[in-house]
Amino acid sequence: MFSTILIFTAVLSLLVFVHELGHFVVAKRAGVRVDEFGFGFPPRMFGFKRGGTVYSINWIPLGGFVKIKGESGEHKSNHDSFGAKPAWLRTLILAAGVIMNAVLAWALLTVGYGIGLPQVIENLPPQARVAEAKIQVMTVLKGSPADQAGMRAGDELMTIDAAALAEIADIQKYSSEHDGVPVAVKVGRDGRQVELAVVPAPLAETGKVGFGIALVKTGLVSYPWYLAPVQGLSATLSFGREILASFGTLFGELFSAKPVSVDFSGPVGIAVVTAQVVDLGFRYLLQFTALLSVNLAIINVLPLPALDGGRIMFLAVEKIRGRAVSRRVEATAHNIGFALLMLL
Repeated sequence: MFSTILIFTAVLSLLVFVHELGHFVVAKRAGVRVDEFGFGFPPRMFGFKRGGTVYSINWIPLGGFVKIKGESGEHKSNHDSFGAKPAWLRTLILAAGVIMNAVLAWALLTVGYGIGLPQVIENLPPQARVAEAKIQVMTVLKGSPADQAGMRAGDELMTIDAAALAEIADIQKYSSEHDGVPVAVKVGRDGRQVELAVVPAPLAETGKVGFGIALVKTGLVSYPWYLAPVQGLSATLSFGREILASFGTLFGELFSAKPVSVDFSGPVGIAVVTAQVVDLGFRYLLQFTALLSVNLAIINVLPLPALDGGRIMFLAVEKIRGRAVSRRVEATAHNIGFALLMLL
């Protein structure tokens, strides 16, 4: 349990620290004064000052923060203030955190595809290398023979009647030929082997004889070093599309009579999932961290107050109107947005 908490803290710290590092680097390059760049959150453990910036290590190890001069619109008359810079440069500073999270995900997935990441084995390019291939249960139909026998999604099908069947088609064929006959199925589950007795029967959905499961072939997929970055970028973009699609579904259901089917977890939910991923191994943790990094990037770019996207939205309004929104109005909007985010 303690090790899981440490790993969760390390993952969260990495994601937030890299995000803030993006803001810090671009602000410095843009000539904006950064008052403090801290790892963790106060109270301060120790720090030192260099180039006008305090670099601090703090006692609460949950990411980091950056204090940028004039980030709330003050000190506009000072050339080294955030508020004194043109809108396009301020937008770049605000977007830098999101960009860094995307780059982190790409880097993690590039490393992952160098050593092998778990994924579905289908439509792979010829250069792909597959290790530890296995057939897993993706879904179990409720009330089906497999469901009644105790089979679960995520189970690895190891043997059927003591025979190892390497292809999904072979398993489907075998089950269809044993209508009403008990079949001994050995599955791998949570690091142990479980024996199940499944009796194939006609399925209500199709009328065909079977177990009532959807199967998928998975394995550790890796690529040569020169292709790993390409596959890492492709996977990063794929994660982004899936997350955006989930947000699209969520917002669509919020404004309809349908119940919301998309589940978004807060920190506690993420910690629980992290514990499950840690049990699966380093490769799964690497992939999960990359997914969280993409998720953080997309959430932050949404045009909602208190997020980077919300601040960029106010800059867009400033550009259109020819003058900035009053500091009081913007601050109130960000405070309300932050309070709402804390309720999630």
